[in-house]
Formats: sequence, C-alpha cells, structure tokens
Amino acid sequence: MERLAPTLMVQGTASTVGKSTLVTGLCRLFAREGLRVAPFKAQNMALNSFVTPSGGEIGRAQAVQAEAAGIEPIVEMNPILLKPEGNSRSQVIMLGRPLSTMEASEYYRQRSGFEEVVKESLANLRREFDLVLIEGAGSPVEINLARYDLVNMRVARWADASVLLAGDIDRGGIFASMLGTLMLLEPEDRRRVKGLIVNKFRGDLNLWRDGERMLAERADVPVLGTVPYMQDLGIAEEDSVALDEGSALLMRSVKETGGDKLHIVISRFPYLSNYDEFDALAAEPGVRLFMVASPEELPEHVDMFILPGSKNTLADLDWLWRSGLGTRIRSLVREEVAILGICGGYQMLGECLLDPIGAEGEAGVVAMGLGLLPLETTFAALHEKVTCQSSAIITDAARQRLGLPLIMDTLHAYQIHLGRTEPSGDTDKLKPFFELQGASEGWLARDSWCGGCYLHGLFENDAFRHGVLQALWERRGVNAPDMKPFAREQAYDRLADMLAEHLDLSQLRSMIGL
Repeated sequence: MERLAPTLMVQGTASTVGKSTLVTGLCRLFAREGLRVAPFKAQNMALNSFVTPSGGEIGRAQAVQAEAAGIEPIVEMNPILLKPEGNSRSQVIMLGRPLSTMEASEYYRQRSGFEEVVKESLANLRREFDLVLIEGAGSPVEINLARYDLVNMRVARWADASVLLAGDIDRGGIFASMLGTLMLLEPEDRRRVKGLIVNKFRGDLNLWRDGERMLAERADVPVLGTVPYMQDLGIAEEDSVALDEGSALLMRSVKETGGDKLHIVISRFPYLSNYDEFDALAAEPGVRLFMVASPEELPEHVDMFILPGSKNTLADLDWLWRSGLGTRIRSLVREEVAILGICGGYQMLGECLLDPIGAEGEAGVVAMGLGLLPLETTFAALHEKVTCQSSAIITDAARQRLGLPLIMDTLHAYQIHLGRTEPSGDTDKLKPFFELQGASEGWLARDSWCGGCYLHGLFENDAFRHGVLQALWERRGVNAPDMKPFAREQAYDRLADMLAEHLDLSQLRSMIGL
C-alpha cells in the first residue's frame, strides 16, 4: 500500500480562538525535531493572502505556517481560497488561480465538485511530507451548514486525523464552548477529538488546574494543556477580524501612548487586504500606527498616510469619499504629508478608474480617483489577474526625491492585483518609483512626497523601511531613534517554546503515531 504521512487537525470552538497560531507553533515545534512538516487548510476565507514562488495565491496563514516549518509554500496547502468582495459574494481561488466570482448560494451548489481538489491536494502533501498539520475553520458544529462542510470534520475523516479542539478562555465561557461543541458533534466525529487545548490564558495557571481537571472529566477527553496569552508575537494574523478584536501586533502600536514617535496612518478600508505587511512598521519602537475610518480619527500630526490594498477598490474608493477621508487626504498633500498608495490604494491616487467589463461590480463604471497623480487605471478580466513574487530596486530619482539612502539592496515583494495603471497625461509630472525587470513599476509625484505602486511587502525589507523612517525623521528635523530588523523566525521559536512548555507532548506524539 502507498505510504501516507500521519495527520493531526486543530479545530476550534469558534473563529479567532487561535487555530492558525497553534498550527504555526506546532509546525515549528515538529520541524525542529527533524520532521518535514506541511500545513493544510482545505478552504480559507481571508482578505490576507500570499503569492507562492510558482505565482499561486493562498491564504496568508498557510504561508506563515509553511515558513515556520522551514519550507516553501505551495498551492496544495490551501487549495480553495475565498476572498470576499461583498456581503454574499467572493472571488474563488482554486489551486492558486482565480476560478470565478460567486454568490454564496452558487458556491454552495457547486461545492461538491471541489471535494476531489481538496482530497487530491491533501493526498499529495501526505505523499511528500512526514507530517501534515491541518487547520479547521470557524466551528465544526455549525449544524445548519454541516452538509456543506469542506474544511472541518469531513476533512478529518478523509485524512483519518485525530482532532485537537481549541477554545479561547480569554473570551469567557470556556466550559460552555468546549462542552457544547463536543455535545453537538456526531458520535463518529466526537470520537475523533483526542485532546482539548485551552488557549489565551491570563493570570496564575495554578489557579486554573482544577478547571482543567473538571473540563477533562466532563468532556471525557484529556486537556493537553493551557497556553498563556502571548502578546506582540509578530506573526501575521489570519484576517481583519484581528484588527477588530485588538489581537494584531499592529493594534498594539495603535494603543501605545507617550514618547515622541512618528505618526503613520493607515486607511481602514471596509475591504482592507494584506494589512499584515505593516506589522514590521508596528514593531519599530519609534513608530505609532493609526488605523482610521474617518477624518475625526486622525491624530493632530501625521508624518505619513498609507492607502493599503483593497479587495474591492471601487467600493472602498466610494467609501473613502463618503467618509470624508478622500477630501482630507488631498489636504494632507498640501500640508506636505507623505502619501503612499499600495495596490488598490495606488489605483485610488490616480485621476480615474475604469471598469468596462464589471470586474469589481457593475460594468462600465468610471470612478473619480483622488487626483493626486496623473494616472488612469483600467480593470481587466479575472483571468488576467497578476499574482507573482517580485524583486525590485528603487530608482535613483525616487531615492533623491524622498531623501532615501544612496545604496539600497534589491527589495523582495509580491503582487496581487487586477488592472493596469498608466499615466493619463504628461509624464513630466511624474518620476518612476521602482524598477522591475527593466521596466518602471509605480509612480511618484515630481513635486511632492506622494506615490504608489503594486508592490506588497515593501516594509518587510529592513533597508527600505529604515530608509523611509529615517527620511521622515529628517523631515521633522529630529535624529532618528534606533531601528531594528524585523524577523519572524524568533517569533516562531518563541511560540514553539511556549507550546513545548505548556502542552503534553508525549500524548501529542502518541496521538499522531510518532
């Protein structure tokens, strides 16, 4: 018989209980023991995504888990990615490539056809690796949707996986959420749950030991451990829910007070995407980030305003104007505040955006941009979506205009976008921002610190981030404080160490069959 690697699955009592983080830590923990470990999530709904070396698009969480495991991410790790474009509509990415945009009802009708893709992706990982760590989604007992399940217990059955059930004690109600989930599972699925993990504990663990015992007795399932709440991990979050709940590293920066810091503002679009690329900025001791959804939320002084990526640029541009932020951003340029647009935010900086085929909504829409750069964006068909990793260099003209260091390494970034952005008139008003494979990528205003590009992940490059921050401090006339490199490797090790300390690893290894 064909040898397939063992599997272990982490499910949760609800969304944001820490499934992604636990799988990330387990990936690093078992990789340090010499195993070739791969993460897997059959279906992911997220606005934070990543481009694999082959140019396929997957959920950011699986890319992070692969990095923690010390391997390159591949599309089989997240065969189906759903990127919301409205309240009931999502772009469906299958095996890294856009399939179509579907309403929820249509997706449910076609869902059975996706099963073979999920099964084959899982089997391929089990053939290639020593261990596959599977992540569930939301709760496994959304009983009204059980017949459509493509990510929780149905996947556990296909993988013949033991299941760890994680709950968030910081929310409160840990007994109700854990025991209620077990009670609602079908008997066959309940037998798959071999251990419980209590996550995000604050306080004295010794005072909780009786609680662990009571939970294990009532559940008739062992508690493998209680994991303390870990702040400022520096590991990319799954999606924008983290911003709402204050768990992202970025939000820590927002809440900081005191001290002289650069004030960098990020527009909190309704369809904000890939916000984790600003974690490196949030980790800098001399920076305070603000996520704003109205002009009233702006700090008194702004050093830089960033328009980030968007999954629905036209809808977010309309929101920008209606919220009053569009008008305020235009006035910030006159106040000589630095303005940077990335991907969708870059498109918004131009004069107009055209959607002749309805790529982002109704066909034939022409939207007025912020008019800060003489650019025009035209949206393309879904099959023309650009997804690739990129190596770029900042142009000499941009370095001189922005006051950046004369020597800067090649920048590693990635692109995920529909649409082409080109000058709409006289290019004398523009300077090329970056050079990518011999061609210009992005544009910068000739007479102001206002520019944009399609490159995600720029601030994860230490040289670029430190150069921009240095230039902003110089504009203030202040000596820059010490800046530090941004590396997630230490965060992965710290997380793995925490799990090794607080989980029963002997039971865990036995459960997997190692």
